[in-house]
This record gives sequence, C-alpha cells and structure tokens, in this order.
Amino acid sequence: MKINVVLFEPEIPQNTGNIIRTIIATNGCLHLIKPFGFSLEDKFVKRASANFIKDCKYFIYDNWKQFLTMYKTEQIAFYTRFGKKVYTDFAFDTGKDIYLVFGSESKGIDKNILCENINKCYRLPMSPKMRSLNLANTVMTVVYDCIRQTNFQTLSLQEIQYGEDYLEKYCKK
Repeated sequence: MKINVVLFEPEIPQNTGNIIRTIIATNGCLHLIKPFGFSLEDKFVKRASANFIKDCKYFIYDNWKQFLTMYKTEQIAFYTRFGKKVYTDFAFDTGKDIYLVFGSESKGIDKNILCENINKCYRLPMSPKMRSLNLANTVMTVVYDCIRQTNFQTLSLQEIQYGEDYLEKYCKK
C-alpha cells in the first residue's frame, strides 16, 4: 500500500513544504494539481521542507481531469469541512494504494468534485467556532491515522540516526 496525498490547487508554500516533510517521513507520494499559489522553487517551500524536496516523490498535473486520467483511484477520500464522516471512519484495503485529497487553503476542493464524491467526504472534528484547520496539520493527522491502521508497517518504530538506545546512553552520562 502506498499513501498518495493529493493537493488540489495549494496556495501557501510553507504548507506544501511541511507536507513534503510528512510525505518523505511516511514513504508516501505527493500529487500537486495546478494552479499553485507559488513556485516549487520558492524559498519558503524549500525552507519548510528542510530542502528535502529532492527526496520527495511528487507529480504535477495541469488540472483535476488530468490527474483522474492517470490513476485508478478506487480508494479515494476527500477531506473537507463539509464532510459528514469523521476522518477515522476511512477504512481502506491495505493491499491497494490510497489517495487522500485535500483542497486549497482558501477555497478547499472544488464543490463539483465534492458533489461527484459526496459519500467519500470526510472531516476532522473541531470546535464550531473554527472554520478550518491548517492544511499541513490536517494532512499529517490523516496520513498518520492511515498508517496507524497498518500498525505503522512501513515506518521505523525506533530512532535510527542516533541509535535506538541513544537517550538511555545519554542519561547514564
């Protein structure tokens, strides 16, 4: 199973940069649907992604229709404030790739696309006082919930760079 994050017309480079970090950390794939509110060469994207954009597997599409013609998206979920299902209700076949679609920061996902997929719309619960959550935070929450459903199969549960016993060794100094 591969988790594919689809950003529909993202506008804020820092959010996309942070999402790139999440994609790399979770062995996922990023799909970006134009238009963007920035260039991928933008210094804010690079800074937020800690310059890891070169390590991110990503694809760019001119529009939604082009994306749909490229992929068989049986397992697709749309994350929107208008969703009637809670994001944790999305259960998937772990043997197949999944596609998680998130909209732009100011407009969300095109309402016509949502209408065509109304039974696949999910939301993160929040206070009625709030209109929306930060895009990068929302993506990370949803991606990690999907990975949690597989008991984090594709991820390391131990610290690798410093070693799994680093903290214990440090504390003994």
